[in-house]
Amino acid sequence: MTYLLVQYGAPSDPAAFDKYYRETHIPLAKTLPGLREYTISKGAVAGLAGTPAYLVAILKFDSRSAFEEALASPEGQAAAADLDNFATGGATLAVFDGKVV
Repeated sequence: MTYLLVQYGAPSDPAAFDKYYRETHIPLAKTLPGLREYTISKGAVAGLAGTPAYLVAILKFDSRSAFEEALASPEGQAAAADLDNFATGGATLAVFDGKVV
């Protein structure tokens, strides 16, 4: 499995971030071809080191190639471009392949 981990920094207007993320960005991102699962943090994110994220999202794909195809798709390009519309606290994105151990 391949995972996209997105950590959102504290937004300048949390209520506006929450509304936009819930009503616009999630529905947009859920159109990514090959997306298997979309999980977001619930409630406050506790930081164990460094600055804690405001919100964490994990998107799951079958493989790295499925993720790359999703990112290159029109839906993927639209979701990536949408970050500038609401992520005023910044966003850190990481992609990794995972296995259950």
